[in-house]
Order: sequence, then structure tokens, then C-alpha cells
Amino acid sequence: MNFLSIPLIAWLILTPVLSAALLLLIPSKRIGLLRGSALGLSLIPFVLSILLWVNYDPQARTIFQFEMIYPWFPAIHSSLHFGIDGISLVMVLLTTLLTPLAVLTSFNIKERVKAFMVLFLLLETGILGVFISLDLLLFFLFWEIGLVPMYFLINQWGGEKRNYASLKFILFTMGGSLGLLLAIQMIGVVSGSFDLLEILKTWPAIQSGTLFGLSFETVKTIAFWAFVIAFAIKVPVWPFHTWLPDAHTEAPTAGSMILAGVLLKLGAYGFLRLVLPLFPVESARFAGWLAVLATAAIVFGALSAAGQTDFKRLVAYSSISHMGFVILAVAAAAWAGGNSDSAIQQSAVIAVNGAVLQMFNHGLSAAGMFFLVGVLYDRAHTRVLDKFGGLFAILPVYGSILLFVSMASLGLPGLNGFISEFMIVRGTWPIFTALTAVSMIGLLFTGVYVLKSLKLVLQGPLKEEWTGKITEINLREILIIAPLMVLMLSIGIWPAWILNLINQTVMNWF
Repeated sequence: MNFLSIPLIAWLILTPVLSAALLLLIPSKRIGLLRGSALGLSLIPFVLSILLWVNYDPQARTIFQFEMIYPWFPAIHSSLHFGIDGISLVMVLLTTLLTPLAVLTSFNIKERVKAFMVLFLLLETGILGVFISLDLLLFFLFWEIGLVPMYFLINQWGGEKRNYASLKFILFTMGGSLGLLLAIQMIGVVSGSFDLLEILKTWPAIQSGTLFGLSFETVKTIAFWAFVIAFAIKVPVWPFHTWLPDAHTEAPTAGSMILAGVLLKLGAYGFLRLVLPLFPVESARFAGWLAVLATAAIVFGALSAAGQTDFKRLVAYSSISHMGFVILAVAAAAWAGGNSDSAIQQSAVIAVNGAVLQMFNHGLSAAGMFFLVGVLYDRAHTRVLDKFGGLFAILPVYGSILLFVSMASLGLPGLNGFISEFMIVRGTWPIFTALTAVSMIGLLFTGVYVLKSLKLVLQGPLKEEWTGKITEINLREILIIAPLMVLMLSIGIWPAWILNLINQTVMNWF
């Protein structure tokens, strides 16, 4: 599809950048115009992603559709190569949906509104670029573009400990990125190209020879761990998770929505898109270790969430637990890659389907939970759970919405979280039976911390200090959460509309 001779997929990347440039032309004092313009412009990529979704053909023989390739650095065989498959299309839709909702959430930002909105649109550019890049150098470029705006969003508009949280965030993620860059450069040199489709044909097939005086098996193992550590930090997988609670707690509400809703998915996407296809032998060899770390993330994340007294920090730790299931599914797929048993292969396909759906589902529920915590904080100016109680009596609409979204996060049958986690458990059980059984401890404590937070916030006697001081959720805020709730319910009742798309791509890849 082309518009003014520019492919639609290129407009998907260009629109947020051009929108940010347009916002720079608006005077800083025109706060209302800046907010309205940012919201309107952020809806354009969402419309474009809907067009991509409508025109995407799941039955097509080519893996990637809407491909665009233009020379970029011919001397090193790197190009502007973009394309979309079912996995990336789902992530693109999630990104372009959450961005305007986060912008609308940011209408309560009162200081440096122009800079905030510009950074947010640039952040969207980096995220979208990662999901559609088919050139490793381009992938890394957008990977880094997505880090810098988030650093400034936390550092400039965050809470009291924003300097510490933003520095910790950038040091962890940049540290992982250094190894990723070196590994990408090495792969590009050996393969003679940075084009992902070309590398997939050459890199995995190389089994002998030396590089830098090391055997090629050793070089591949080093590159494998460079990729794994970079993506594990981003997910994050235990024990690389310590930056996440601080970043979430100190980030503005809109920043937390995007950080949990989409940025964490970049790491899981990297595992699926790059680690498994580029390192099939190494992935199978170390799959057990990855599964152990994933299980630790599930259990320790849930236990940590259950012990929190800060509502936002509780939701942050829950993200570690929920994303651990995605990595457990990735580990199952990695192990199945070295197994010829058809039943094991089928289980791996089910697990990966569940993983991609879990990435989408967690994006909805985590963004919704962080938004609802932000709504409460804006009114009460505290997130300490023990200071609330009985709020359902004076906030029935807010309480009902919080109950619904919490149940989706919990994995209640009939809502979206149940479908994806069930598929992951079903797929990983024949492969990592013991670890999957241990991970059920995480599911048990998910119920503990969800019910704990609902009890402390909504149930019990109403504390008099909140009577007449906390107002009900307003129309703007309902408009933000409503699309997420509709998707949570629709996937829970009829998941086929999104699973069919995911499954077609997973069958092609795995």
C-alpha cells in the first residue's frame, strides 16, 4: 500500500516524528492546543495500524508483508528494510493504541507540556521501529531511540526519587545494549550483511571455522548471551529486574502505561524475533537455564508484589511475574527446537502462541492498572494501600472498573489474561513439567496480591478523611480505560480474532 508514493509502513514510522516536529511550532503557552494537537496526531498511527491490520493477509506465502527496502549504508550492506508479520502487527497495534490513551492521560501534566508531548511521540517512533525493522543495525538504532525519551520522561516528570530511578533505568538498559551492539556488528561482519532475512540464511548454517582466534562455536555462544542479557534486562527477567520497580514507581502515569504496556515487550519480542531463529543450537542447549530464570521471575515477582504496601510498586512487581510466563514459553520453544518429537513441537507452538497473546494481554491489563493507580493518586496524593479502605462506597464507578481490570490481570476465566496464561501452561507442561508446576506458586500469589489490593482500597469501613475529598472517575478517564476493557472482554470471550493471526505466523516461524 502506498500513499503519495511512500509505503504505508514508512508513514507509520514518519508520522510520530513529523507530529513531534509540528508540536515544536506551537507556542509553549498554548497548553490546550498542544494537548489537543498531540492527541489528534497520536491517533494517526493508530489509524494506519488499523489499515495494516485490515489489509494483512494471514494466508499469504510470504512471511513478511508490506515490505519496504531502500539503500541506507551500502558500504556495509545495511538498508532501510521494514516489514510486518503477525507477531509484529499485534505489537504495532498495541503500541499505537496505548500511545493516544497515554497522551490523553497526560492532560494533567502542567509543566513543560510541549517537551513532554514531543518526547512521547519520539518514544512511539522508537518502539514502532523495533517492531518493524528487518535490518539488525536499524533494529538497534530504534532500540536506542526508545530508551532516551523514556529516560527524560522519568527524570523530568517523575516522583521524588526520579533522578535515581531514571539513572538506574538508563544504566541497566544501556549496559545490555552495549553487548547487543557488539554482537550485531560481529554477525554483520561474518554474514556480510545486516539484513535479517539474509542473516537468517547464513548465520545459523555456519558451524566451523574461527573468528578472533576463537572457535566459531564459542563466538556464537558469546553472541547468544549478549543478545539474551540485553533482552532479559528489558523484559525484565530475574535477576536483571531491579531497575523496573523504581522506574515504574517514579515515572508519570502515562510513562508507566507505556513502559509496562509496550517497552517491556521489546525484550520478549527480541527473544522471538532474533534469539530463537539466529541461535537455534545455543537456544536449545541453554533452554533449561532460561526456564529456571523465567520461573524465578514468576514466583519471586508474585511474592514481592504480595509484600508491597505501595499500590504502584505492587503493580510493577506483578509485571515481572506476568512477563515471566512469556519467557517460560520462549524457553519451551527453544528446547523444542532441538527435539524431533511432533507432540513436543506442537506444545511449543501452543506456548509461543500464548506468549505473543500474553504480551498483548499484559499490555492491556498493566497499562490499565497503572492508569487506575494514577487516577487514585491524583485525588488522594498517596499510594499507600493501608491509608485507603471502603472507597467502593463513594467511588462505585471507579471501584467497578478497578475490580474488572484487576480480574483481567488475575486471569479470571472469561477475560483476556486467562486465555494466554492457560495456553502457556498447556504448552510448557510437557516440556518443563516441574518448572511449570513450580510457576503455579506465582499464579497462587497473583490471587493473593490482587485480592489484597482490592480489599485494602475498596472494602472494609470507609475512612472519614476521604469523605468529600475524593471525587469519582471522570468522563475523560473513562474514555481512556474503556477501550482497554472492551479488548480485555472481547479476547476473553472470543480470542480467535487475534489468535488466528498470531498462529499463522508462529506456524511459519516454528
